[in-house]
Amino acid sequence: MKKLLYPILLLSTVALAACGTTEAAAPAAPQPGTSGINITAQQNRVRAQKVDAVANLVPKAVRDTGKLTVGTTGNGTPPLSFRADDDKTVIGVETDIAQLVADVLGLELDLQATSWENLFLSVETGQYAAGFSNITVTEERKDKYDFATYRKDTIAFEVKKNRDVTVKEPKDIAGLKVGVGSGTNQEQILVRWDEQNKAAGLKPVEFQYFQNTTDYYLALQSGRIDAYAGPNPTAAYHVAVDGQTKIVGTVSGGGQIPADIAAMTKKGNGLAEPLRQAVQSVLANGQYAEVLKRWHLGNEAVEASRINPPGLPRK
Repeated sequence: MKKLLYPILLLSTVALAACGTTEAAAPAAPQPGTSGINITAQQNRVRAQKVDAVANLVPKAVRDTGKLTVGTTGNGTPPLSFRADDDKTVIGVETDIAQLVADVLGLELDLQATSWENLFLSVETGQYAAGFSNITVTEERKDKYDFATYRKDTIAFEVKKNRDVTVKEPKDIAGLKVGVGSGTNQEQILVRWDEQNKAAGLKPVEFQYFQNTTDYYLALQSGRIDAYAGPNPTAAYHVAVDGQTKIVGTVSGGGQIPADIAAMTKKGNGLAEPLRQAVQSVLANGQYAEVLKRWHLGNEAVEASRINPPGLPRK
């Protein structure tokens, strides 16, 4: 019996790690071959060449190990950092970008799957040189960590394929039934939008909450909700494998504040700059774009990697 293309996963923190909240994993999807997405253990990852000028910037303590030890939450939701169809191999866009960075630095990628909580602790103690796990830059996190950005943190609005809806601004969701995870950044954004709409005399949003992502997609397909607002990577993957929905708008994970996904390393350990330059190298040669394309995340591409940009504000 063939395995489903989209494995059913346990409760995942990585899908909304950028938002600092949790949501249940995404649903099962159609049989293999419908989307062209490779979820086997044989990934044939895009690889990069060592760049001596960048590799020479790596702190000696890391360079001497010959490895770039990277922490990631490998039981997450596709296409971020999740298990292949062998239920062991960690794959996804996060691991692919970590591989490119390690290649440029001339280091072997030592990928360590761990929990969300342990990821931060292990980077702080130096057990892991870096974390690649859909980590959003925040002002609070910058107290302990340095960041080198490589993706935009984006929220997507997903609707049934036959719906004539576009979401660009608050008025576009007025009067709609919208599914959204409770306590998430996207809920906070939509609540603000709804308040603006009601102040302008527009119809209120009818928010719908379910137990997990599977329930949201069933509600979307049955027409019980008009749209679902969730992390763009999850939505893009679902659109690709399910074929019954489409993305009709996106917004920054910070709302009006631009939000960035970044490689995280211990503050002041000297690794942030070589990480940034490694990302810049694969940005320039097109390999970065290849990785995003294979996971349907081209709209999250950054124009340049930055160290410690303005992060989401303290709560």
